[in-house]
Amino acid sequence: MSFNTFGHLFRVTTFGESHGPALGCVVDGCPPKIPLTVEEIQRDLDRRRPGQSRFTTQRQEADQVKILSGVMDTDRGQVTTGTPIALMIENTDQRSKDYSEIKDKFRPGHADFTYEAKYGLRDYRGGGRSSARETAARVAAGAIARKIIPDVRVRGALVQMGPHKIDRAMWDWNEVGHNPFFCPDKAKAAFFEEYLDDIRKKGSSIGAVIEVVAEGVPAGLGAPIYGKLDSDLASALMSINAVKGVEIGAGFGAAELHGEDNADEMRMGNNGPVFLSNHAGGILGGISTGQAVVARFAVKPTSSILTPRRTIDKSGTDTDIMTKGRHDPCVGIRAVPVGEAMMACVIADHLLRHRGQVG
Repeated sequence: MSFNTFGHLFRVTTFGESHGPALGCVVDGCPPKIPLTVEEIQRDLDRRRPGQSRFTTQRQEADQVKILSGVMDTDRGQVTTGTPIALMIENTDQRSKDYSEIKDKFRPGHADFTYEAKYGLRDYRGGGRSSARETAARVAAGAIARKIIPDVRVRGALVQMGPHKIDRAMWDWNEVGHNPFFCPDKAKAAFFEEYLDDIRKKGSSIGAVIEVVAEGVPAGLGAPIYGKLDSDLASALMSINAVKGVEIGAGFGAAELHGEDNADEMRMGNNGPVFLSNHAGGILGGISTGQAVVARFAVKPTSSILTPRRTIDKSGTDTDIMTKGRHDPCVGIRAVPVGEAMMACVIADHLLRHRGQVG
C-alpha cells in the first residue's frame, strides 16, 4: 500500500527523493477560480530553501517551482481550474558521492535500518524519501492551501533550541523575518548565533521546538470523534521528518495544571463569546473555538554528524560510522515554514469538509 497522500477534500500527494532528478506534489481538491501564481508559491519555498546562512546545510538548491497543471490564464490573471495541480521542483545540487563510503552501513538515528527492514533496500544517498528535502513539496502545497483560507493567518517561530527557550515576554512577530532562526525573541536569536556556531564547528547538532499559530480560524472546524481538527493537525505535524513530539495549546503542560487553571473561562463580548485564556489551543472536542489554533512540535537533532558512532552494516557486522556531506546543525530552523504549511493544509482541508457538511 502507498501512504504518500494526506488530507480528505484538500489532498496532497508528494513524490521524489533527496538525490533524484526532482521532487514535487499533486494537490487535488483545490476549488476553481482562485488566483494562483508561481511567485506566490516561490515566496514560501524561498523561506525554507537551504544554504541561506551558515546555520543550515550548504547544499545550494534554488528550489524553483514549476506549475505543470491545474491553472490557466484568464482575463483576471492565472487561476486554478479545479483539477489536480501538479508542482515540480528540480534537484540541481546533489552530491551522491558523499554517501558512497557508508552505503552499506546503517546511520544511527536515521531511517536506514527501518527502510531496509521494510523494503529490502534503501536509498543511501541522503535517505531518499526519509530526507528532510521531501518537505519542500509540502511547503509548495501549503502555499496553495493559504489561498483557500485567505482570512486565516498562519505563522511559525522557533521557540527553543536545545535547552534554551525564548522569553515569551519578548515575543515579536516582526523579528521572525529578521534573523536566520525564525526566532521572535531578538536577544535569544543573538544568543543562538554563538550557541549554534559552537555546535556546528564541533560537527555536532541540536534539536529545537517550533510553534505554529493560526489566527482567524472560524469556530466549528473539525468533527467528533475520528475527524478531530487537533488529531489531524497532530498527525500532519508528526509526519514531518525528524519530528518526535507534538502538543496542542498547553499540551503536556496541562498535566501540571489544576482544573480551574486549565479551563478557558468565557464572557460575552460585543462581538460574541470571549475566552479569557487559551490553554486548549483553539480546539475543544476536536472542533475549533474561534481562538488562535496553537501547536508546537519538537524536532530531533540532525542524525548526520561528524562524531564517529557505533553501528552495524548490512551483513550484520559491528562497525563505526562518521557521516560526511552537507547537513543542518539544527534542522529545526528550516522546519518553521514546513510547520506553517502543514497547519495551512489541515485548516484548508477542514474548511472544505465543514462547508461540505453544513454548507
